[in-house]
Amino acid sequence: MADVVSDFVTVLSQAAAAYRGEKATRPSAEILVQALLAAEKTAKQQRLNYGFESLLGKWRLCFATGTKKVRERGGIVLGKGLYVPKFVTIHISFNANLQQNLDKGEIANQVELFPLLLKLTGPIQYQGKKNLLAFDFHNMLISLFGRVVYNNKIRSGKVESEDFYSQPIAKLPFFAFFIVTEDFIAARGRGGGLALWIREN
Repeated sequence: MADVVSDFVTVLSQAAAAYRGEKATRPSAEILVQALLAAEKTAKQQRLNYGFESLLGKWRLCFATGTKKVRERGGIVLGKGLYVPKFVTIHISFNANLQQNLDKGEIANQVELFPLLLKLTGPIQYQGKKNLLAFDFHNMLISLFGRVVYNNKIRSGKVESEDFYSQPIAKLPFFAFFIVTEDFIAARGRGGGLALWIREN
């Protein structure tokens, strides 16, 4: 595991390339989790900061871990993690709201399992010093065979759109990004799970 820790960028790059179908050996889930943890530790130690503009665009989820609560430890532990099956397409996209502020914009989270498509959208705010991107979903769209069957506001949003930017990030769902490259991004969610996305062209 020492090699994984020292060369996590190579492992993450291999995972991204293999998921795209390029000629690369796909790292095992265990090795990929270790690489993600090493990247997270490095970002904290070196106090790395990533600009909001580097997150903008469309990203495809390729790997994620769950978490499970452990009573005796008084916290959570990571699940094993898994590569997202290719027949399910999960995208996340971030767009800046240039009229307001460079660190504000919109998130879209889309899951597609033909013929069904589910898309959630809402506002985002980014704290560059901590690489924290807070979000809240306010709208849901569902389409079947390319035809929209539902498109409306949802009540699951924590706060109304106009109040979102005045909320402390700690009270909102968020991603804490710890590695951001041209090719892939990775973050820990508020629930404790890790995720790796690759850029969609």
